[in-house]
Amino acid sequence: MFFHLFLTTRCNLSCRYCYGSAMEDKPFPFSADLCLPEEFTDFEGLKSFLERDPDPTLIFYGGEPLLALEGMLWLMDHVKARFILQTNGLLLNHLPPEYLSRLHTILLSIDGREETTDFFRGKGTFRRVLENLRRLDFGGELVARMTVMEPVDIFEEVTWLLTNEDFPFRSVHWQLNAGFWADADRRNFADWVEGYNLGVRRLAEWWVRQMEGGKVLRIYPLLGVARSLLLHERCWMRCGAGHSNYAIQTDGRIVPCPAMWGMRSYYLGSIESSDPLNLPKIFPSGPCAQCELLEVCGGRCLYAAITQKWGASYKLVCQSVRNLLESLLQLLPRIRRVLEEGRVKMEDFDYLEFNGCEIIP
Repeated sequence: MFFHLFLTTRCNLSCRYCYGSAMEDKPFPFSADLCLPEEFTDFEGLKSFLERDPDPTLIFYGGEPLLALEGMLWLMDHVKARFILQTNGLLLNHLPPEYLSRLHTILLSIDGREETTDFFRGKGTFRRVLENLRRLDFGGELVARMTVMEPVDIFEEVTWLLTNEDFPFRSVHWQLNAGFWADADRRNFADWVEGYNLGVRRLAEWWVRQMEGGKVLRIYPLLGVARSLLLHERCWMRCGAGHSNYAIQTDGRIVPCPAMWGMRSYYLGSIESSDPLNLPKIFPSGPCAQCELLEVCGGRCLYAAITQKWGASYKLVCQSVRNLLESLLQLLPRIRRVLEEGRVKMEDFDYLEFNGCEIIP
């Protein structure tokens, strides 16, 4: 099983789409715990919980998990698991090399070029992160994990991350900032998403051209969906939320995903009393359950579907998912051709499922 662990709720950034949006959000319409502990402290309890899972993956999460570095290192010393870190990168230089080498994956929050990243995450953030990356000696997978919203050009930012000379990433994932806050009425998402959809189609075409040249780039939304189409896989919540990938709050309670922090109605157990292999499962409901694309999409976002913060505007998000799927379906004959010709192999589409990349953005 995969578990996101909230090591701390503290963060050393105040990003526009996280802190900034939270300050403007409407009151939460669900019964929620709003005063959970700032830090996770029950390390022995977590150790005992994970020992009941023969193959656990622990994703260090926050806030900024490296602000709770001591606890993270204790867990890496005492727990047998696969370790993944999701970080903003500002404190990566504080992580001792012997622990860095034991991480399977680092998901690094970066939104593209310097001007884009600094616009959303604060002036100077990009250069501070890039300085840490240049000194990073890491043999695992480093994923550029973007948050995407207006005014981002998805094609320009993703291709820049993969091809820039300063520090080219080998893996990129993005998540649309849509449906998480009650902000649909104060954004120009409806106008912007038209250009976003065109950018996704352009990106998919570019990705297949690289494939025809012998290289399958690890653009996760394209990689994951194409793999499923090639293998005729049926999917259910591609991020794993509510069935394979859960989140552990700072108080030790377990929820289906990190976004559902504090939602009492969706507490599924605790590290003290639950069996990690027999946690309750949550199925997509509402419009997702009736959608003809469910088996390919998987339901996109459990939190957004439950909270319905965007109301009718959420259909624009669903249309963007449909656009992504249709783009790849149109390109599938070319992908099959390069596989048949041996220019790439099916193994080139493999990835660690539920690694923190939601696949459907």
